[in-house]
Amino acid sequence: MAAAYDAPMNVDELEREAEAAMAAAVSTDDLARIESELLGKRGPLALAHRELGRMEPDQRREAGRVLHDTRQRLEAVVAERRQQLAATERAAALDADRLDLTEVLPGGLDRGHQHLVTQTRDELEDVFVGMGFEVAEGPEAESDWYNFEALNIPPAHPARGMYDTFYLDLGEPETVVLRTHTSPVQIHLMEDHPLPIHAVMPGRCFRRDTPDARHLPVFHQIEGLVVDRGITFGDLAGTIETFTAAYFGADIHSRLRPAYFPFTEPSAEFEITCTICRGDGCRTCSGTGWIELGGCGIVDPAVFAAVGIDPAEWSGFAFGFGIDRCAQMRHGIADMRALIENDARFVRQF
Repeated sequence: MAAAYDAPMNVDELEREAEAAMAAAVSTDDLARIESELLGKRGPLALAHRELGRMEPDQRREAGRVLHDTRQRLEAVVAERRQQLAATERAAALDADRLDLTEVLPGGLDRGHQHLVTQTRDELEDVFVGMGFEVAEGPEAESDWYNFEALNIPPAHPARGMYDTFYLDLGEPETVVLRTHTSPVQIHLMEDHPLPIHAVMPGRCFRRDTPDARHLPVFHQIEGLVVDRGITFGDLAGTIETFTAAYFGADIHSRLRPAYFPFTEPSAEFEITCTICRGDGCRTCSGTGWIELGGCGIVDPAVFAAVGIDPAEWSGFAFGFGIDRCAQMRHGIADMRALIENDARFVRQF
């Protein structure tokens, strides 16, 4: 392309050549070079503009207008072409940065399935629904009142030492927690649900536990609550035994042993026949033939008082146990940490 010309005679030709060069640009850098050559201080338009001083006034005015209009049209072409090239380069960069996260296993891809804990939760819900319970859920972040105080665990109560709690940085210090058990759902139910209540509450819980063969910091519980007229400890024992036989098999039984929980009185721990040795005694059950599964008891009147239920008219029982522990016992898993390690060899078994 000529560096200079006699304006305005070659302006049309210059514009055609410029548009062709811009259309042929393959990158924004290439376009920037072409723009500098055409519209820069040493470009043909700038050189033609310097020749205006030699022209007569009328000719100079017309030639100046032509040069100005030409520059504006070329600048518009440059802007449009730059936008097109930038979009193309951006798409190419995104495509180059894309990671292939597909895991290809020998023999092809296996169809996925639910995790063992999810399967266990669904099976437990089915058992309890078959026994006449409904399923309820609640939030995983709770106020201290729902997680502790309404359950007869006021501040400074020794029972708080049973729970190594995750506190959230919300509101006043130590007023919002990741729930340490699913018992807060019982409080929500007794506040909002019309009586009587026959419900189970599965969900995820959090405690600052060190992972070991029988404990995880993030674990799953299922709790049951019955509030009705004339409920006795015998109803609780019968419910536990019915569940045990329905879920683990007719040869597995339950027994209750005295215990302490602040939200039930009297309280008990319930144990089931060891699923490893079927009651004969083994290392897993320390030779006793029994494995602890959870806790239970008659709802303490103080809990009823916290939610405005008259304990003279209504009574009830509650129980709870770990879903992870239940899966561990049913399937003979030696170490609970296997549930969260995502080892494909383990996951495929269930």
